[in-house]
Amino acid sequence: MRLLALPGDGIGPEITAATLRVLAAVDARFGLGLQIETADIGLKSLAEQGTTLPDAVMARIPQVDGVILGPVSHYDYPPRDRGGINPSGALRVQFELFANVRPCRSRPDLTVLRKPMDLIIVRENTEGFYSDRNMFAGTGEFMPDENMALSVRKITARASERVARAAFELARGRRKKVTAVHKANVLKLSDGLFLREVRKVAVEYPDVVLEELIVDATAALLIRKPDQFDVIVTTNMFGDILSDEASELCGSLGLGGSINQGESICVAQAQHGSAPDIAGQNRANPTSLILSAAMLLDWLALRNDSPQLAKAARTIEAAIEVSLDNRATRTADLGGQLGTVAFTDQVVAALVAVE
Repeated sequence: MRLLALPGDGIGPEITAATLRVLAAVDARFGLGLQIETADIGLKSLAEQGTTLPDAVMARIPQVDGVILGPVSHYDYPPRDRGGINPSGALRVQFELFANVRPCRSRPDLTVLRKPMDLIIVRENTEGFYSDRNMFAGTGEFMPDENMALSVRKITARASERVARAAFELARGRRKKVTAVHKANVLKLSDGLFLREVRKVAVEYPDVVLEELIVDATAALLIRKPDQFDVIVTTNMFGDILSDEASELCGSLGLGGSINQGESICVAQAQHGSAPDIAGQNRANPTSLILSAAMLLDWLALRNDSPQLAKAARTIEAAIEVSLDNRATRTADLGGQLGTVAFTDQVVAALVAVE
């Protein structure tokens, strides 16, 4: 099983190193045969190769079984024509990673919620209001004059159908409910098209309940009635915002795993950004990327019919839970005292002990 790790910018190298340590430990325990290679992207490759996303990296991705992508500081990159490509967006579009899957589960001692949350947000990943991924040439933003800026939103039937199907498949293995989140009362054509395709897919899953909910109501209900949700499916921008909200309500953006999945390629990616203000200080919480790597193992387990990979994923998740349950073994951002390295030591030790 070959994995490619792309450490990225800011705290990316630190949390990627932590994640690879955890993967090495679980590989040793379960004999997974993991072969992990690394390659530079982001500001480091820009300085050395003139681009934040080298062609060699893009060529290698289809040749491996999965990718671990560290956070990137794309806001600080130069324009695209000077090598400043957003690796996250480019991978999603180039390899049609149409579903961004983000589980959110509250932990009693960390959440601010009065009721428990246990849901998955499935976000369309390749179009929408993201200007760098919805045009064949150029971007979806432009300025006719210096005092006017326009942005184009792209919604297609194909992308909507694919992400809806991914959501219904997940719901079928959970509590059998999908909530389609939209703003069709205002965006009548684009969200209307999205809902049309979700409803078509719903017919194929008569055992799964479909609920339709406006995005602003969803944002409120995530706080007031989080237990009413199972799987949420929505468009790109709405999914990005709602998943960040849900993760923070559960305890922290740093606690949520995330994968970008396509038909044959999956990229594990932390939900949070590169946090350059704490880079190199041994302060970063690596939980999100570690859990994302566990989700990648789960995805590979399904594709390869591998109980060992699935068991390894569950073991990583259990080791994280053990480590977060005790305030003394949490990172400082969660009220604990551990740095990145010490927390990783704790997770690796827990991997040996948990069943």
